Amino acid sequence: MSRRALLRGGAGAVAGAAVLGGPFKGFVALAEGAARRGPDFRSLRPIPDERDGRVRLHLPDGFQYRSFHDTEATVTLGDGTTLPGRHDGMGAFPGPGGNVLLVRNHEINGPATPFGPGTPYDSRAGGGTTTTLVTRLGEVLEDYTSLNGTQMNCSGGRMPWGSWISCEETVNGPDVGPDFTGVSNVALTKPHGFVFEVPAGGQSDREPITNAGRFAHEAAAFDPQDGIVYLTEDNFAFPSGLYRYVPQDNPLRTGRLDNGGRLQMLAVDGIPKADLAAEQPDGAKFAATWVDIDDPAPVFPYTPGVSAPTPNDTALVHVGRQGFEEGAAGFSRLEGAVYDNNVVYFCSTQGGGPPQQGTSDPAQGWGNGFGQVWGYHTRSGVLRLIYQSPGRDTLDFPDNVTTRGGRNTLVLCEDNVDDNYLRGLTHSGHLFDIALNRLVSATGAARFNDEFAGATFSPDGHTLFVNIQASRGLTFAIWGPWDRLGV
Repeated sequence: MSRRALLRGGAGAVAGAAVLGGPFKGFVALAEGAARRGPDFRSLRPIPDERDGRVRLHLPDGFQYRSFHDTEATVTLGDGTTLPGRHDGMGAFPGPGGNVLLVRNHEINGPATPFGPGTPYDSRAGGGTTTTLVTRLGEVLEDYTSLNGTQMNCSGGRMPWGSWISCEETVNGPDVGPDFTGVSNVALTKPHGFVFEVPAGGQSDREPITNAGRFAHEAAAFDPQDGIVYLTEDNFAFPSGLYRYVPQDNPLRTGRLDNGGRLQMLAVDGIPKADLAAEQPDGAKFAATWVDIDDPAPVFPYTPGVSAPTPNDTALVHVGRQGFEEGAAGFSRLEGAVYDNNVVYFCSTQGGGPPQQGTSDPAQGWGNGFGQVWGYHTRSGVLRLIYQSPGRDTLDFPDNVTTRGGRNTLVLCEDNVDDNYLRGLTHSGHLFDIALNRLVSATGAARFNDEFAGATFSPDGHTLFVNIQASRGLTFAIWGPWDRLGV
């Protein structure tokens, strides 16, 4: 934990010295080394789990937690489903009796038998979502399968009309060759790489919203002013894009996201193919524009026994290349996204690295840093760098992001290969620790590098629900003096 010594007591180094005024007023970037000490209650200490008294998290003083749906042992849901692992993105909604409905992704890849009852989207895909009714203290009351037959359900977004948008982080399908696992996709019966709507407390219709794109989707954030869904792309082999899906009808009126809209990709006005994956200057901001994607949901030609499937790397970049040909901007691995007070905040997990090395090919030379947090102001069209990690010891690979709503503090989930933290980035520019993973398996093996994922607050702001994303996943309910912490 010594590598975090700089952050003890709520102090942190934040790149940039300018006050983020205008539409971003409230976020302040402190120059590296100019961090100030916060109150002692932000120091983390071992806290026993209310479930069984074992220490699984370190938290600030005054906080408590309960874990549930720990798939290190078999968990059977109320509908008879054996709960899969790989807990990932998650949304919290008002439930009956003052309780909370959690819709949770399970990021399962490869051809597999679908879990749970109900007709799956693809009879040979093992991902999807489960829904859980819990108290604010993490006591499980009801649970069931709500979407199945999908793949690599990574993150998504909570929609204000009462639905979770679940995103597939893949383009696998029978028309596409093996992905990074090397496993053939021929057994799959449907194309993947889409978003699906899951009503809170109900069942998905298992119909993909294809016009929202077939690419390595990560997260979704909804702007209620314009009725637009913003989508992030997590692509390792190619710079990732920030997209928006403009539906035909505002889903706040219709109660669902339609499939008749258009997909667009962000570009920087006056800078074609802007390299936003690279390290940016303090207070960097850009005027944004949007380019149309003409073929958002490709089906690649393939005849079994006659022609080979399209290579996975080619299929992964089909949508993005359309945007880049029109001058769209490139980021490094876009992951979590959240809307708050006219701003869509999103994480570039490996942003802030070196710039392109003298090549016009966007698949070559893009940066590999320790992470950036960006904000796009939906009313002004201004894109601004909110935070840029100066090094691994300060912040390493920010992934999912959430807010407590209207408080101008971001909660970041770290995803690295060392100690993983939940981090806070406050309205005054302080980066501080919220939680540290100290999970140990039943065999005694440390699981400190298992990532946090799916952070989401209960509708009343009392409880932060967050997952440990691993083959043996589990979920935490965390509560305490959030206002005192600055969250």
